[in-house]
Amino acid sequence: MKWIKRLAPLAVIALGGLGAWGVVATASDESVTEELDTRPVVTIDTMASVNYTVQITSYGEVMPLESTRLAAQVTGEVVSWNPAFVTGGLVKRNDILFTIEKDTYEAALLQAEAALASATAQLIQEQAQARVAQQEAKSLPASRVSDLYLRKPQLLSAQAAVKSAEAQMKIAKRDLENCEITAPYDALVVSRMIGVGDYVSAGTLAATLNNVEAAEVTFPIAGFDRAFLPARLTGHAAVVSVDNSQQREFTAKINRDAGLIDTATRMTHLILRIEDPYGLRNNTPKVKFGTYVNVAFSGKTIDNVYRVPQELITNNQMWLLDKDGKLYSEEVNVLRQEGGDFLISGSYEGAEIVMTPPEYPQNGMAVKVIKSPAQDLVAQHTTR
Repeated sequence: MKWIKRLAPLAVIALGGLGAWGVVATASDESVTEELDTRPVVTIDTMASVNYTVQITSYGEVMPLESTRLAAQVTGEVVSWNPAFVTGGLVKRNDILFTIEKDTYEAALLQAEAALASATAQLIQEQAQARVAQQEAKSLPASRVSDLYLRKPQLLSAQAAVKSAEAQMKIAKRDLENCEITAPYDALVVSRMIGVGDYVSAGTLAATLNNVEAAEVTFPIAGFDRAFLPARLTGHAAVVSVDNSQQREFTAKINRDAGLIDTATRMTHLILRIEDPYGLRNNTPKVKFGTYVNVAFSGKTIDNVYRVPQELITNNQMWLLDKDGKLYSEEVNVLRQEGGDFLISGSYEGAEIVMTPPEYPQNGMAVKVIKSPAQDLVAQHTTR
């Protein structure tokens, strides 16, 4: 019995070997052994040039076109002021802001009118006497006729007196008109320094006004954007967005170039003009002074450039696929970065760019190309 137990394992092994030999022997001659494909898998896209219009963005603060320190032009007591003439008030061009007591200036105008009437009467009298003298001089020898006899000096004096009286009346009228101080333009009252009963003299500061007929935004342009500015800036349209909860946008126009390059930042500055920022004439929403806004406008159009995702270019190199399905690298000329893309120039029309390069790409590396989801989508659309 012991020898049977010792031979049993050997018998099992022998039977297994015979079974395996039988399977191999009966296997079909047509079976194929597949080779393992070790090529890296990549996706590609076909490059096509475009004509791209550069979009330039910046930011700036809304500021008044002009600010005026309004002063009294005559001396007297303040007797009234406009209800809108308060800090934060909005007044329109030629609105009366405050009034200075007029009695003294009305009396001065009456005196000037009287003086003018008297001078005019004297002139008329002298003109009449001069005509009489001219008639009498016709019967006298020429040696006896002088300018004094013809009353020319008296006539000139009378004419000068009339001009002087006219000037005095003009000053009196101006002073009387200046008793009513008016807004020089549509304005925001920044501050007011006078009130009813105050006695002011000529030159007394009464208020500070900001012009709201137009506002300006001065915004910087970086050096890399300067080359792409449009050829004509004046009147060029720009989109202004107000950074608030409503994300409001409106269109304004570039007014001019500031004409200087900042020595510290090496930036140039452009100036945008916003018409009627406080909506006095068009009932548009306000854009208050001091508001920060974003400015965007179109620059030059670059012809025949290629948009390439930024992550596909490293050290100014991108990977392409040749007709044999192998990788090769190309040095590129990057013109500009736009968002997450680079704009490059060159002759790459129809070239196949590798969208998912291997981890360690090398020139001449053979790769396996698969369709990207975008390509599959295009193919499906084409077969429908």
